[in-house]
Amino acid sequence: MENVKFSPSLMTMDLDKFSEQITFLNEHVESYHIDIMDGHYVPNITLSPWFIEQVKKISDVPISAHLMVTEPSFWVDELLKVDTDYICIHAEVVNGVAYRLIHKIHDHGKKVGIVLNPETPVEVIKPYIQYLDKITIMTVDPGFAGEKFIDETLDKIVELRKLRDEHQYKYLIEMDGSSNKKTFSKIQKANPDIYILGRSGLFGLDERIDEAWHKMKADFNDALTEV
Repeated sequence: MENVKFSPSLMTMDLDKFSEQITFLNEHVESYHIDIMDGHYVPNITLSPWFIEQVKKISDVPISAHLMVTEPSFWVDELLKVDTDYICIHAEVVNGVAYRLIHKIHDHGKKVGIVLNPETPVEVIKPYIQYLDKITIMTVDPGFAGEKFIDETLDKIVELRKLRDEHQYKYLIEMDGSSNKKTFSKIQKANPDIYILGRSGLFGLDERIDEAWHKMKADFNDALTEV
């Protein structure tokens, strides 16, 4: 577990403490997770490429954009304009443009991620899995914070680790959804590379981001003893 990476979901941060929280987290995290929702793919509208520009003004930490949109081609172009490090697209909307978008993102020197909803099997991405830099497993239904954790999704993390080892693929494996004190031990058994942290796992633990971070790490380390 020494190589575990944490990626705060900035949709759940305290925006009135934007600069304070980003400044602290810059010294502690490997990436930021930014949800972009169009109100169509999921019934919610959240962050935007403009928000990514604001983060980049005060941070050099890599940014991973999670596209929950029905027209990924449009949003990929917008995210490339603001120098987004990882662009992650849902497998459920990429059919017919997967290779085109993967090659476009790589041609711009950026990294490609694919996201799988809880009911979407790994099988659907096998035609292009060798080109992926990251695969995100949704452990909750997408669209809103605070959704119920779905235990069955962890099997896909185990499956992806096995495929990576067998074929020497290079992708990172990320989990997204309800990562917190209650779920850390079961997630650790599946062993993803990246944990996305939201309200219940980080930002809601304390009004002070430094205290919230220390509480999260304590919760995570405690869960290690249960694995």
